[in-house]
Amino acid sequence: MKISKKDALSWFEFFASLPEEEELMPGQQEIALSAFAQIEAAVKAKHDQLLSEIPNLKMLAGRTYYIGDDGLFPQGCKSCLLGTGLSAVRKTNRCNAACRFCYDYGALDRQPPVGEGMWEIGGTKFYEDDIDLLLSIQQKPTGISYVYLEPFMEIEKYYGVIRKFHQAGIHQHMYTNGINANETNLRALAEAGLNELRFNLGATNCSDKVIESMAIAAQYFPAVGIETPMTPEFFDSFQKKKDAILSSGIRFLNCAELHLNENNIDNYAGENLYMCRQGYISPIFSRNLTLRLLRQASEEHWPILVHDCSNRTKFARDLNLKAKEGGWFGQSTYGCEFAKLPYEYFLPVLRDEYFQFLEEEPMPKGFGLTDIVL
Repeated sequence: MKISKKDALSWFEFFASLPEEEELMPGQQEIALSAFAQIEAAVKAKHDQLLSEIPNLKMLAGRTYYIGDDGLFPQGCKSCLLGTGLSAVRKTNRCNAACRFCYDYGALDRQPPVGEGMWEIGGTKFYEDDIDLLLSIQQKPTGISYVYLEPFMEIEKYYGVIRKFHQAGIHQHMYTNGINANETNLRALAEAGLNELRFNLGATNCSDKVIESMAIAAQYFPAVGIETPMTPEFFDSFQKKKDAILSSGIRFLNCAELHLNENNIDNYAGENLYMCRQGYISPIFSRNLTLRLLRQASEEHWPILVHDCSNRTKFARDLNLKAKEGGWFGQSTYGCEFAKLPYEYFLPVLRDEYFQFLEEEPMPKGFGLTDIVL
């Protein structure tokens, strides 16, 4: 069914009022999914329009969009989208920032430790000495990434592990907010063999100090770039410091479409949201800002590559990973991160008079709000 916006609003107001433990019946689920599909279809139409307006738009193997020199496409992303996936290496459970877009917002002080002297790789705990054993038994991945939470909180612990994976010929990249980066630890990281460093520049609203650290890093690493969730705050601060950022020596800008979970969704209450493929829930503004940046990059001939790391890209990533793992046809880990769908957070988009569904039909018989829908 192609539910009308008016009917969708009435039903979502009802769904939002239900007790948390009450599940929707199959007929009600059909109504809810119809509404989500209508919202998503309108969002996709806007995305398609914005994509059509970007000169020289490129696509990597049908999996993600970008603008710029092919040689600048980050190898870490290629490992993720084309290789054997991206193995996460976890160590640090602390952070020196509290970003409203963070998936651990409000829970940063409750993140469990990995363990003294230990590393989490593939969900398993390893000592540094165990990595030789791991590499001798299992097929090495095309790439690994250092995540969770801010590695530079204890960066000196990373050098030995990075050397081991470097000697094994595995591409390695790391995420940082850049607050604790300096020439000494950046040089040490590069000497250990880290291939790629990604700055979450949105974490500091494009801090001058972090931009300076990016320029220092560009002198030592084969590839330095930015990866940050696309928010209005980042977009505005980026525009103000665009020249300094683009001249810092970075190679790429990964524009991540912000998706929400139970920790950070309250920070975006009141924003227009959509659900992508019954999976990630995102503010509609996020990818719209990404596509505006891609167009700007193309029209202004920026010297860097700008990557549309969207929910669609994440979907392609998970399909690739499962295929490389030998999963069955169509298998993916992509899905919704909420145990129960937060219907109340979709009321703003349904109440927005400027947001319109593409096509509407009367509700089928038996699916009206006054009917008993099982």
